[in-house]
Amino acid sequence: MSRLHRFGRSVCTGALMLGLTACSTTMLPDANLPGLATVAGQVDGTRLMSTLTDVVESHRLDTPLDCEPLKSKGLILPEHACFLSKNRTGALLEERLKAISGLQVRRQTIDDELYAPSNIIADLPGDTHPEEIVLIAAHYDAFYEGADDNSSGVAALLELAQVLSQYRFERTLRFVGFDLEELSFVGSDRYIKAWSSNETLTSAVVLDCVAYFSKRPGSQQSMPGLPSPEAGDFLAVISNDPSSHRAAEVHALNEALKLTKLVTIIAPADGLKPTMNPLLQSDHTMFWSAGREALFMTDTAFFRNQNYHQPTDTLDTLEHPELFQQAVQLNAATLGYWAGGPL
Repeated sequence: MSRLHRFGRSVCTGALMLGLTACSTTMLPDANLPGLATVAGQVDGTRLMSTLTDVVESHRLDTPLDCEPLKSKGLILPEHACFLSKNRTGALLEERLKAISGLQVRRQTIDDELYAPSNIIADLPGDTHPEEIVLIAAHYDAFYEGADDNSSGVAALLELAQVLSQYRFERTLRFVGFDLEELSFVGSDRYIKAWSSNETLTSAVVLDCVAYFSKRPGSQQSMPGLPSPEAGDFLAVISNDPSSHRAAEVHALNEALKLTKLVTIIAPADGLKPTMNPLLQSDHTMFWSAGREALFMTDTAFFRNQNYHQPTDTLDTLEHPELFQQAVQLNAATLGYWAGGPL
């Protein structure tokens, strides 16, 4: 079941209510729904959780980044700031992507920054419009083991690459691991600024915290004035106005394929007002700031997960792997549709 939460006018004709509006009028032209259902069905829950275990282990075994350079700038840091790791996970992500047939993998190095950051990029070239890019991204740095934030996003990214690489699409599918999201979106900021004029970004999704679900009443919190289900058993899709047509397409796909429980939140205008700050906690913010369309898919992080940025963000707290799998299935179908396939 899907819900549409809105802070302003509706994206769908006749849908003006705040909180419980079903956006059922969006059409999906040329959607190969049987093919997309098949793609979504290829998401393997056992493989997904095995990958998540490996990503968590890479953070557990890694050496945290030295936080003294940040302290030397006079910054007052929270305790978790000195437990950020990324190097082992970045190497794991790059190695796993290179092992997937059909992907073209590269690193985008970022100069003049602390901690030698780099983004990891893998392309599945499109058949007819390779210059048109459908992007899916997750940051690979994390505090402590970061099971939900954001080992879950990295595991989802790898599973999507594994599944979608088995098919052909009109447009290029691009899988991106952003570096240093936790330090003011360094990787995504540099990525957007270096965007090639020879490419067109047709759609983008950022995955961040996508594996923590709870069916307990009262487990879900929300922004003041924004209605929310009582239980944290749904995936949230966060959009601004320019991206709202993409959010409506995700909703329509989910309704057609019956994949998961979905709540959509659409912030007004560009979504960048200070009052919207709780919705600006991941790399999609850099896309919006640059005037690019992007969606943010999340389990809502600190609105639900008390282990957010804590040493207790561990695998054993992820109680519903089947809902994690459903979230990845929805992304597989969505990316396949946007990329113009499967062919």
